[in-house]
Amino acid sequence: MANLNLNRWRISRRTMLRGLGATVALPLLDCMGALPVPTAPKRSVFLYIPNGVNTLSWQIEKAGRDFEFSTPLKSLERHRADVTPISGLHHPMVLGKHHNCDKVWLTGANVPGDGGAFRNTVSADQLMVETQGVATRFASLELAIEGHSLAWSKDGIQIPAERNTQQIFNMLFGVERESKETIRRRLSRRGSILDVVAIDAKRVTSKLGSQDRTKLDEYLTAVRQVETRTQRADEWLNIPKPALASGDASRLSQKLDMNKVTDYHRLFYDLMVMAFRTDSTRVISCMICSESNGGAIPDIGISQTRHGLSHHNGDPEQLRRLTQTDTFLIEQLSYLLDQLKDHKEANGQSLLDTTQVLWGSGMAYGHSHGNANLPTILAGGRALGYKHGQHLDFNLPKIGQYNVADANAHYRICSRPVDGDARLSNLLLTMLQRVDVKADRFQDSVRPLKELLA
Repeated sequence: MANLNLNRWRISRRTMLRGLGATVALPLLDCMGALPVPTAPKRSVFLYIPNGVNTLSWQIEKAGRDFEFSTPLKSLERHRADVTPISGLHHPMVLGKHHNCDKVWLTGANVPGDGGAFRNTVSADQLMVETQGVATRFASLELAIEGHSLAWSKDGIQIPAERNTQQIFNMLFGVERESKETIRRRLSRRGSILDVVAIDAKRVTSKLGSQDRTKLDEYLTAVRQVETRTQRADEWLNIPKPALASGDASRLSQKLDMNKVTDYHRLFYDLMVMAFRTDSTRVISCMICSESNGGAIPDIGISQTRHGLSHHNGDPEQLRRLTQTDTFLIEQLSYLLDQLKDHKEANGQSLLDTTQVLWGSGMAYGHSHGNANLPTILAGGRALGYKHGQHLDFNLPKIGQYNVADANAHYRICSRPVDGDARLSNLLLTMLQRVDVKADRFQDSVRPLKELLA
C-alpha cells in the first residue's frame, strides 16, 4: 500500500507543478527503496507474423555487413543502418510442436506436443514493464490486428489484446465523457466487486479438487490483473490525456474497413508511434494476423489466408503468393521504421534510436511446421547500444553455405537447428538487458547476443 500511495503522491505533485510550467524530479526518499526509478524512455515493440515465411525466397545467403537483402526484404534497404536480420534462432522446447508457437514466441515455454492445454510462463515484454512501465499511463499495450495477445503475466495468464482501432484511440487520447468523480466511483465499485470475488474464491478453494483449484487460480490471477489496472487508472485520473493536433486526432480516430489491409495495418502502426511520442507507454506487443484464419490481403489480390498459403505443398504459384505476402508484411514494417525515424525527440535522437523493434514468427515454414531458423528481424535502438547493418547468421559457421535451390535440404535447416545454442531466448535476454531489466537469464537462454552490441 505504501508503494501505491507514493505513486499517487508523485502524480499529485506532478499535477501541481504542471501549472508552473516546470518539470521537477523528486528527491530519492527512503520510502522509494523498493520502487524502480524511472529513467529516460527506452521503448520496445514486438510484432508477430503467423505460419512462418517462404524460406526459399526469404533466406539471406551471406553473413556479415556485405549482404544483400532477399526479395521479400528489399524495402528494408533504406533502413540498412538500423536493422539486423538474424538467421538460425529457435526455441528448443517448441521444436517439432507446431501448436502454440504464437503463444510462446515471447516466453519460450514448454508446450505439449498435442496442442493441449498448458500453463505458460511470463513473456519478455511483461518483464520490461517492471522497469519501463512505471512512469507511463499504460504499463504496456497489448494489440492485435488479427488474432490474440502475445503477452503473458508472471502467473502464465494471457493478457487480453485490443483489436479495435477506435477503442485504442479512445483509450490513449479520447476525452472522457464522464466526470472524474463518476469515473472514480465506478473504479471504486469495480474494486469492491473484485474484493468480494477474492473472498468467495478463498472460501471454496479447500473444497475443490486439484484440477478445479488450478482453474480457479488462473481465474483469480486474471482478477488480480484487472485489479492492478483499476488501481493504475485511478492513479492517473487527475492527469489529462495527451492533446493531439486536430489533423492527428482525425487521422488516428478514423474507422477503417479491414478489407483495406494496407491502411488498416498502417493505422495500427501510427497509433503505436503516437503512443510512444506522447510517452503513454514504452512497451507494445502486437499480433499482426491470426495463425488459423487471418492474413488475406485483398489490396494485392491475395484472398487466401496465410495459413492456407503456408501449406503450399511445393506448388510454385502458392509459393509465389506466399512470397508476395511476406513482401507486403515487410513493407509495413518498413513503414513503421519510417515513422519512428521521422520523429525527432528533444535531444535530437529519433524515436527509432530509443526503440528496439522485434519482428518475427514462431515458425520458419508452415508446410511441414518447421520451427527452427526462425525469420527474425531486430531494428532500432541505437541509443540502447545496438549496432546494425549486418546479417547475423548462426547457420553459416557450421554449414558453410546455403543451398536454397534444393528445397528439401533447406527445409531440413528450418526443421532442426544447426546450432543448438542459437536460441531466441538469447535475443530476448539481450533485449531485456537493453531496457534495464536486471536478468542474467531468460527461460533457456545461454548468453546475451554481444554480436548485436556496439
